[in-house]
Amino acid sequence: MSSSASSPTGNDLVRALAALANPHRLRIVAALARERAYVSGLARQLGISRALLQVHLRKLAAAGLVTASLELSEDGKAMNYYEVQPFVLTLTPEIIAAAAETLTVPDSADQPGANR
Repeated sequence: MSSSASSPTGNDLVRALAALANPHRLRIVAALARERAYVSGLARQLGISRALLQVHLRKLAAAGLVTASLELSEDGKAMNYYEVQPFVLTLTPEIIAAAAETLTVPDSADQPGANR
């Protein structure tokens, strides 16, 4: 998700809304908005497993809402730090209409159960 004032594409909007449409991911964004964090520490802070956290972080990263950077700790351990990327998400009927015009819609023949 871009931090620019331009309107999002339909696909960008769907990705961002889908990524944010989960209580765990909202809590992750809220925690990372306060300060960047490494996976283990963030999992402890939020009270969820590292595996579950990583699933949610991948979804947020795919939407461009968070980024990761690998850093070495003082004792030489690799630590993956995440931080929120600045974004503004404004929704109006007009913005949604403009975004809908740019959606990539799969061909109906590619849909399960489609008549061939």
